[in-house]
Amino acid sequence: MDPLRLRALLEEVQAGRATVDDTMAALRDLPFRALEFAHVDTHRHLRTGFPEVVLGEGKTPEQIAAILNELARGGGPVFATRVSPEAAKLVVPAVAGARYLATPRAVVVGETPAPDRGRGTIAVVSAGTSDLPVAEEAALTVELAGNRVERIYDVGVAGLHRLLAHRERIAGAEIVVVAAGMEGALPSVVAGLFARPVIAVPTSVGYGASLGGIAALLGMLNSCASGVAVMNIDNGFGAGRMAAMLNRATAA
Repeated sequence: MDPLRLRALLEEVQAGRATVDDTMAALRDLPFRALEFAHVDTHRHLRTGFPEVVLGEGKTPEQIAAILNELARGGGPVFATRVSPEAAKLVVPAVAGARYLATPRAVVVGETPAPDRGRGTIAVVSAGTSDLPVAEEAALTVELAGNRVERIYDVGVAGLHRLLAHRERIAGAEIVVVAAGMEGALPSVVAGLFARPVIAVPTSVGYGASLGGIAALLGMLNSCASGVAVMNIDNGFGAGRMAAMLNRATAA
């Protein structure tokens, strides 16, 4: 439930315009909503400032839609990640206000909030175009948390001049998320050039010896540049969530 809605309910009781029973009925979905196949965490926004996010992989379209419908009752934007185009064709019509974003493979419900909750801009950088699904998952997460995003894509180390062309944009960011596959070198380069925290995301992009992203993961973990924090392989959502938390304007 949106904290503003909860406050409004409590103020109605305080002012005598609503009964305790009315308010209890409105709060019946806290702290979770039990479905046959899931316990939907409707309380997570109140605890962490961000609603539960649905991992679409491994779920049927019907399950994704049901969970999104429960989460959307609390107000504010909610979304599901890793939703295939085929599943999205069934999910979107079943959830009011839903839309499908093909590149991050996400179903989003509700409007994107104004970018006014963070201290500064978060730059999301990708080494190659093939890294875009992961980079866009991070960027979407950052935006839905109310942060301003700078997207800088296809600037990998094979053509380093492309990265240097965006020096001012990266230097102006508060935090930098870097998604890279292959050998995973780009986060080290960014951290060596800019005095900004770098959240590195290894992607499962690359030829055989990349081992589905393990080579990039190990390269990032062994970065010679300081200030690099490493996420799991393809975890754009986790990177975006961490960046948004670090970028909070206050501790609240």
